[in-house]
Amino acid sequence: MDNQWVLPLKIYQKVWFWYVIALVIVALDQASKHAIEAAFEYGETLVFTSFFNFTLAYNTGAAFSFLADAGGWQRWFFAVIALVASVLLSVWIARCAQQKPREAFALAFILGGAVGNLYDRIVLGHVVDFIVVHYQDNYWPAFNLADSAISLGAAVLIIDMLFSKENSKENSKNA
Repeated sequence: MDNQWVLPLKIYQKVWFWYVIALVIVALDQASKHAIEAAFEYGETLVFTSFFNFTLAYNTGAAFSFLADAGGWQRWFFAVIALVASVLLSVWIARCAQQKPREAFALAFILGGAVGNLYDRIVLGHVVDFIVVHYQDNYWPAFNLADSAISLGAAVLIIDMLFSKENSKENSKNA
């Protein structure tokens, strides 16, 4: 176990700790979406810098608006996928909480993001997006805090798999 973790080791070994982290991410995501919807009209933009702004947008599809114009069936299709993924992530967190806190951290962020967007999809019929990053006229698709949490979690998971001592030892055994 690395000594870089600030809290005592025992708290990281508790499964509930990681579920609380996921719940906090859901709460922050939903609070930010409600605040944006209360302050903005659909399509309204607030420019912060030459490369960053808020624009209220709704996404009925998946990432990058994949299948957004599919006619409505995609709402439940993506909801079922997110629900199944959330259950699997919850089990995965329970299995790795004792020995792999970085992995549990990453999975908690992914779980929180998945549940945040799942809530939108089921209750609203679309995901609320509002963060826009761009360079001149080249825009990245709008996203939200849940998407950011999923991306951060995925990045940590990939980095952990590539550079953890446990994986390095296992890879050297197989070589």
